[in-house]
Amino acid sequence: MFFILFAFCLLTGCKEKALSHRESVYKYYNARNTGNYKELKTLIHDSITLISGDYVMPYNLDSFYGQFKWDSIFRSSYEVIDIEENDNQIIVTIAQNNMRNTFLKNNPLVYLQKISFTSGKISKIEELESIGANWNIWNKEKDALVDWIKNNHPELDGFSNDMTMNGAINYLKAIRLYRN
Repeated sequence: MFFILFAFCLLTGCKEKALSHRESVYKYYNARNTGNYKELKTLIHDSITLISGDYVMPYNLDSFYGQFKWDSIFRSSYEVIDIEENDNQIIVTIAQNNMRNTFLKNNPLVYLQKISFTSGKISKIEELESIGANWNIWNKEKDALVDWIKNNHPELDGFSNDMTMNGAINYLKAIRLYRN
């Protein structure tokens, strides 16, 4: 009887505790900051949808890795500024720093997101609003870059809409050429 009770206590005590939604969000951004896709995969559902304005981007785990690589090329870092839990959702304020935002003169880019969960895993991240972003400057800088590349380096044309790792590499190459 003692051995059965001991085994039961051992098995139930070793059971992994599920993360709270708040903990999952912190771990998600930490995994992005450290470039740890293996950990990131444990925090997201089998599919995840990213929503930014009119853009709705559904991903499975494999295609999300492509988005992760695209973002990593810009050396993005994320800081959780504020976090509130509301039922099965988290509302979080994030400051994102990266090389693209620096060029577009909006670094850090601060925005409010709603993060939704399915079966305890992140399944949707929706940008609700950008806080203090100057979209006029952003668009002016982006348009000047796109036009200059179109006229001077047409082999890179389309870089701003290419959400692959190669697209991000070309984006940085375009910035470097434009600045020189």
